[in-house]
Amino acid sequence: MRSGLTTLGILIGVASVILLIAVGNGASSAVQQSIAGLGTNILTISPQRAQPGGSAKPLTTADAAALVGPDSPDVRYASPVVSAQATAGYGGTSYQISQFIGTDPRYFDTTNSGVAQGNLFSDIDVQQARKVVVIGATVAAQLFGGVDAVGKPVLVNNIPFTVVGVLAAKGSSGLQDADDMAVAPLTTTQNALTGYGNLNQIVVQARSADALPDAQAQVTTILNGRHRIAQTADYRILSQDQLLTARTATTETFTVLLASVAAISLLVGGIGVTNIMLVTVTERIREIGIRKAVGAPRSSILGQFLIEATLLSLFGGALGVVVGVIGTRFTIAGIQPVLVPSSVLLAFGVSALIGLFFGSYPASRAAKLRPIEALRHE
Repeated sequence: MRSGLTTLGILIGVASVILLIAVGNGASSAVQQSIAGLGTNILTISPQRAQPGGSAKPLTTADAAALVGPDSPDVRYASPVVSAQATAGYGGTSYQISQFIGTDPRYFDTTNSGVAQGNLFSDIDVQQARKVVVIGATVAAQLFGGVDAVGKPVLVNNIPFTVVGVLAAKGSSGLQDADDMAVAPLTTTQNALTGYGNLNQIVVQARSADALPDAQAQVTTILNGRHRIAQTADYRILSQDQLLTARTATTETFTVLLASVAAISLLVGGIGVTNIMLVTVTERIREIGIRKAVGAPRSSILGQFLIEATLLSLFGGALGVVVGVIGTRFTIAGIQPVLVPSSVLLAFGVSALIGLFFGSYPASRAAKLRPIEALRHE
């Protein structure tokens, strides 16, 4: 029973290391796929706080319009984007949408967003500020279940909209569900939800991936002129590569934190190995005394208990590997884990080291027992 509980501790630790590293790797892979799906010729412009003593101008629709023209031959589209907090309701169901944005029809082409059902909204919808909305697959599932959402009326913050389309599913990275979104015409969103204030982003599509550096330089020149930038810009431009690097760094930190938590489980399992081996030594004192009395060397006693502790840890580690590998077959918190083979070898190897390290003290105590004292023990 005691050995089983000790093995369980090692099992949980090893399985946790394998599974949590797989979750972190899965999140990283999903982020990379999500960003790659947007294309390699995209620039995202966001406002930035002013430096001390300076002033920052907001991004405006006029800025977005100025980015497409003779001064920027390598820019194909520049879509203004505003974001709003929105709760959508249909029938008796309501749902908090993670990302509700207002933009223009070019946004869909820029972000490679296709439609699965219905249609996307048009320039006429933007010009007339029609209350139409295109929703993501997650929003459609939450509000309508298996019912066709196209043409259905929804309330967005108690304002009536009509669903004209459902976006093709992009999937979830675990950290963010790309399908938990809704897109409405820019003018409609400003009229009904955000007011005619500043933009949250401008999404720029270059004419090609090769033209991206030139497009970024042209965008920078135009915005610097419009915002009268002398030193530090009041906006930030991120390419997909830069965005991928930033997101990857975040997920790598996330993976390290998860692995650290799992390592604590292994440490607790190691303490369990020490405790069970100390109890074992106490129960077998007379056996140890008899062996030493008939000439067994200290190294033999030491090796015996070290081997027992290591085998106990390896058995728990082997079971942990099996449980961890099976666990990677399931989706966890919206993330599909991606098994890292090196983590399996690492976790199994660490379980062996735990047996050696945490079993060394009990084994040393057993080896140091004096035969006469051991034989007197009842």
